[in-house]
Amino acid sequence: MSNQSSMTEFLLLGFSDVRELQILHFVVFLVLYLASLVGNLLIVTAIALNHRPHTPMYFFLMNLSILELGSISVIIPKSMVNSLMNSRSISYSGCVAQVFFFLFFASANFALLTIMAYDRYVAICQRLHYEMVMNSGACVQMATSAWITAILNSAIHTGNTFTIPFCGGNTVDQFFCEVPQLLKLVCIDSYLSEVGVIVFSMCLALSCFVFITMSYVQIFTTVLRIPSEQGRHKAFSTCFPHLTVVSLLVCTAAFVYLKPTSSSASGLNLLVAVLYSMLPLMMNPIMYSMRNKEINSALSKWMCWRLFSKNKMSTCLLL
Repeated sequence: MSNQSSMTEFLLLGFSDVRELQILHFVVFLVLYLASLVGNLLIVTAIALNHRPHTPMYFFLMNLSILELGSISVIIPKSMVNSLMNSRSISYSGCVAQVFFFLFFASANFALLTIMAYDRYVAICQRLHYEMVMNSGACVQMATSAWITAILNSAIHTGNTFTIPFCGGNTVDQFFCEVPQLLKLVCIDSYLSEVGVIVFSMCLALSCFVFITMSYVQIFTTVLRIPSEQGRHKAFSTCFPHLTVVSLLVCTAAFVYLKPTSSSASGLNLLVAVLYSMLPLMMNPIMYSMRNKEINSALSKWMCWRLFSKNKMSTCLLL
């Protein structure tokens, strides 16, 4: 990456120059970060230590929580440190790492959400074949494919972005290193090399979105044919958390990347960036743990086991 010889750091967008607001930003981000961290860790712990929720949906949910733990840890801690230290800088290598891991976790997250849509489709529309189609081997292969595809996509984007010469300074109009904002700094004659990669990634993302949409069209068609209201409600309730997380991710990302670009940063752009980078990650533990009886039961038993001695385990088993 030849750019490193001419540039040693980037300057990120700060939330405020007022010291009191910088401290407030640090505290708010710390609370949100810890809430997301604890929520996703509880889901991973509940699924890993409990023997009941080991169905494909929970296997994918555990993978999703692990990805979201990584995703929120890539950008939030650095922003918090910068506010606390009254700094805006990030090293060149730190920016490269941030771009790579942010793209990796975001790509793997969306790929896994696509797989989870397929899991819901098979569970509802092809119930008799569910155990055969979604066996443990198939689940591991699909999850592995999502991770590998995300690594390749992230490596191509990161490598291509940081081999393009930067001619527009080193100030990034975002609170973290983001590819669209970095491309504003590159030389115009070198811009087209990354455009092809972006178009390819957008086609992949659009394919996933179309697949999710078609899956839910089939799911809703099947559910509406269920004669009993209780059966329809139960089927819809298994899809609601996943559909909510996907909708939040797609809507916020679409607003950020499809809105007209501006030459200067604005408060609205910063707010939307915070929402799309943090809100979907925080909604995952909320939607899945609060609306899922097995997750709640597993968490209750685990917390009971931690709080009480072994001779009181019978109390926990009754939960």
